[in-house]
Amino acid sequence: MEKWEYTTVKFELKGFSGGILKVEDFDYELNKLGEQGWELVSCFSNNAAQGYSRDAIAVFKRRK
Repeated sequence: MEKWEYTTVKFELKGFSGGILKVEDFDYELNKLGEQGWELVSCFSNNAAQGYSRDAIAVFKRRK
């Protein structure tokens, strides 16, 4: 049976009300984790209030 390990990474969104993601920094982090064998399985925002997002949460997995 395959075994997996998981890790979660939080990316802070910028801007007065949030919601601005620096794509270059996000891509850099995704590629760095990919080189270590991590595969992105989910990405979602963490809402602060009234639909504004403060964080992007990315969940990764890789074989143990």
